[in-house]
Amino acid sequence: MSDRVLPVLRRAGVVVGRLGVLVLIWAGLALLVAAAGIRYFWGEISVGQMMLNLVSVELDGGGGPIVWMGILGVGVVPLLLTVGIGLWLRARRRGRTRPGGDGRAHGRLRIARVVPTALVAAVVLGGTTAFATTVGVGDYLRAGNSSYLLGDYYVEPVVTGDAGRRNLVLIYLESGEATLADDELFEKDAFVPLEEATRAEDGWQSVEGLQQYSGGGWTMAGIASTQCGVPLKGIGSAAGSGALNSLGGSVDTYLGGITCLGDVLGEHGYTNVFMGGANASFAAKDAFLRTHGYDEVKDLADWRAAGEPEKNFRPDWGLSDGRLMAHAEEEVDALHAESRRTGRPFSLTVLTLDTHEPVHVYDYCDVDTDSEVTSVFECSMAQVAGFVEHLEQQGYLEDTAVVIMGDHLKHMSAGDAFHEQLDDHEDRTIFNRIRVPGEDGALRPRVDQLSMYPTLLEAAGLSLQDGAAGLGISARSGQVPPGSAQALEPGAYEELLASRSPLFYARAWAGEDAAG
Repeated sequence: MSDRVLPVLRRAGVVVGRLGVLVLIWAGLALLVAAAGIRYFWGEISVGQMMLNLVSVELDGGGGPIVWMGILGVGVVPLLLTVGIGLWLRARRRGRTRPGGDGRAHGRLRIARVVPTALVAAVVLGGTTAFATTVGVGDYLRAGNSSYLLGDYYVEPVVTGDAGRRNLVLIYLESGEATLADDELFEKDAFVPLEEATRAEDGWQSVEGLQQYSGGGWTMAGIASTQCGVPLKGIGSAAGSGALNSLGGSVDTYLGGITCLGDVLGEHGYTNVFMGGANASFAAKDAFLRTHGYDEVKDLADWRAAGEPEKNFRPDWGLSDGRLMAHAEEEVDALHAESRRTGRPFSLTVLTLDTHEPVHVYDYCDVDTDSEVTSVFECSMAQVAGFVEHLEQQGYLEDTAVVIMGDHLKHMSAGDAFHEQLDDHEDRTIFNRIRVPGEDGALRPRVDQLSMYPTLLEAAGLSLQDGAAGLGISARSGQVPPGSAQALEPGAYEELLASRSPLFYARAWAGEDAAG
């Protein structure tokens, strides 16, 4: 009996071993292609960014072509290559055992065995290393050992008065980096149209040197940090909490245990509306907005339903900034009229799109620079400037605060423009303009995105205890309270922002009070 079983077990072991080798080859190739694709389209990212964007990808109006390239590059190509390698190895084995083969060529046989083994090891090790480096696995693991916890510094916003409530218009500029205004580095200042519409002599202020928070750098991170006052992370920390459905499914709630801008405004009677050109389901933006007090979310589906002609859409993302701002003018007119009728204030949040690379040139944009990106940035700023002029012409700036800021620094992936100007730049900052009716005091310089959360609440006319919300302190506050996150030394503050803080984020994603 054993004489028959042992050969079968040996053969089964050989088959399993060969299949295992092929699986390793496939995994190595898939990781290598994924790393190359991520670096080309986004540059180096974080584990949190990767996981959060995997939760909800969209083929329509959410970077659809990139999604298809990912499916082909990570899913199909490595599988086909692995099958090809498997067939090649099988043919080599048959050749070595074919009658009449050179049984004396032991050296060649040894090499024939060693070389494929070395190639397999190189593919697996190279793919794993490339992927781990690209998504910051090392940083993620180190963050798990941090002695700093966000829950120790997080401050629930306490509104001490709302008698000064006013309307709020908030505009996020896609990749709105202030460095692009330097006409010594670039062909021209891409922000000129918006700078002329937001002059200091007309009551506009700015935070000098507004910083992207350490660990940020994508749209949802910019929105969450400026509206909730915390770094965006947490799917890993929320594992097992039941807060999220499986990857690829819809997200029901988004950081429901944290009090954010829309929550506070909603509690104080505001009507909150969001408008964007892309599919709001991408990266679960709509789930975030609806979780946090937004009454309406208008996106790609709405613009199609409104009858926008196809020429006004870019195939990878959505509606042009020119048409989005035209709709925003109609929306702000309706909201302002309703506010005057009911006495209920409103907030309107708008997210631009044209400057997301690879840029798309619409018919309202004349490219007059060697780099197409520079011209498209200027054209997008002109659309936003036109909206600001509309607010002024209608008299809305008398009772409405306006905040304009980039959602993050410009991406510097392998396929993006301006590596020569920005890769080694020592002081990259985010463009911003703020106008609060009747106020023109200086703002605290070099705050980061987390401090924009309390700044927005105060711009809306709400009095805030200690000017604190989340980890931020309002830029309107000249002093930083001792013991706050903003009072930490730079190194300690950076470690705090990197901290995984598992209990804090597990509660936040589960919809429980994150502050505990």
